[in-house]
Amino acid sequence: MKAVILAGGGGTRLWPISRKKRPKQFFSLISEEPLVRDTYRRLLRKFSSDDIYFAVTPAFVDMLHDAFPEIEEDHIIVEPAKRDTGPAMGYAAAILELTAPDESFVFIPSDHWIGDEEKFLRSFDVADDLIQKTGKMLDIAIAPNFPSTVVGYTKIGDKHEETADSIKVYEFAGHVEKPDYETAKKFLDDGSYLWHANYYMWTPKLFMKSLERHAPNIGRVLRDIQSRLKDGDKAGAAELFEDIPAISIDYAMTEKMDPKDVLIIKGEFGWSDIGAWDTLHDQLKPEADESENVTRGQVVAVESSNNLLFASDDRLIGVVGMKDTVVVDEGDAVLVCPKCDAQKVKELLQAIRKTGREDLL
Repeated sequence: MKAVILAGGGGTRLWPISRKKRPKQFFSLISEEPLVRDTYRRLLRKFSSDDIYFAVTPAFVDMLHDAFPEIEEDHIIVEPAKRDTGPAMGYAAAILELTAPDESFVFIPSDHWIGDEEKFLRSFDVADDLIQKTGKMLDIAIAPNFPSTVVGYTKIGDKHEETADSIKVYEFAGHVEKPDYETAKKFLDDGSYLWHANYYMWTPKLFMKSLERHAPNIGRVLRDIQSRLKDGDKAGAAELFEDIPAISIDYAMTEKMDPKDVLIIKGEFGWSDIGAWDTLHDQLKPEADESENVTRGQVVAVESSNNLLFASDDRLIGVVGMKDTVVVDEGDAVLVCPKCDAQKVKELLQAIRKTGREDLL
């Protein structure tokens, strides 16, 4: 089995630390290592370094080299342009199909926290076995603990099997991408809807066939790109890729797939998508002070509790009487918001863009 670490995302909800010029996966937010380096370390417990690849956009190649000076060039898949996860994942599958069309592979997000790493990695053995036996795509989904509106939801059906080490596999019953709040609450109460964790597992050949069926405007171009790459025409391949419309894999393929072609592993190993300041605060709670404040840098808090307070290197943050608040000082920009509104940072960035301050994004 091969693994492709997806390291091309923007991480906009962690602004002002995460920016277009340096997104969150290249920062040390949970451990002493950048998120992407922590992801790689975790995978090395199961995968050979020869079987781990990175998918990035051109803007992040230098940062990836800085984080991984040991990685060979042929293990870095550089998407010719930023076109969202549909074309990006299709491009990686198209390249892997040229050398290992029938070998199972998994897409790995670069910014997740995993609690039980052993059980997490055993899930890939289960998926690999089922892919080869059934020809179905495998994915991992997580039981939700609040009604999130920024993730997709996977509906599960009957249990397909449970392994001796308690890894549960379910029939796939559909996918809904980023529902509104009321719908997300219904999903939480229903119990059969899980958070989609974005660990697509299949073979390159079957992934490409599915794209050709469900997103032919992407699949056809990727076939042309394969031909160009076989001929050594990288410039021509890049030119073709730039004409592909931007779309997430969820809208391009997942929502359209026949449920009989997919199986879902229920991820019961401790998981968090470090996607916004509220989830980061929850993840860092073990290091909070007696008032449940999580702090970085020079911070003084008086009669304040349950806050996330990050100071820049050269300034002190002082807060009085604040509760459930995020304050992040990055020197040239400061974020202040209620923790419950942390998922709305994307809306803030849209407003900043309208002021003409693209340099701050």
